[in-house]
Amino acid sequence: MGKEKVTQANKKAKVLKSEIIYEGKAFGVRRDELIEPTGVHTIREVVTHPGSVVILPVLPDGRIVLVRQYRHAARQYLWELVAGRMEHGENPKKGAQRELLEETGYRAKKFSIFLDVFPTPGFLEERMFLLLAEGLSAGEAEPEEDEKIIVASYTRKQLEEMMRTRKLRDAKSIAGLLFYFSLLGKRSSPGKK
Repeated sequence: MGKEKVTQANKKAKVLKSEIIYEGKAFGVRRDELIEPTGVHTIREVVTHPGSVVILPVLPDGRIVLVRQYRHAARQYLWELVAGRMEHGENPKKGAQRELLEETGYRAKKFSIFLDVFPTPGFLEERMFLLLAEGLSAGEAEPEEDEKIIVASYTRKQLEEMMRTRKLRDAKSIAGLLFYFSLLGKRSSPGKK
């Protein structure tokens, strides 16, 4: 890559005007007038979001904990890894600790970030942190009032079958599990049964 291309790749957009169009509990919408690093003058509508955590809880025997809940936008119940929105000012490990306890009752001795992604960067500013939760101990779940959650644990073989048969359809969960199985797989060998 030439020096000019590298310099352009590091340039930031120049925001000329920014307007909040909607501010809700889960997200907001902002309209920005800007000049992109390529020099294009444009208007972009962006969904604002404080970021989220996705937790891959691994039990001592290697099974992985999933939750099942109703997702209105999908109009169905979905199996997923534990996940939730981070609160403003909250770091990923603190958010993961809170969400894991709320949804499953489990506590983890160790959280480690293994993926840091932008799920839909074309219009959503959400940054999603996927964390491995290890050293789990069971406890009482503390779901929010509107959360009706079923908790279950699965072996690697069961999860792979759930993905193959489309019983598991949540993209963040599929991405996290596949990354874990393929790149962190040595840790998951007890749950291969």
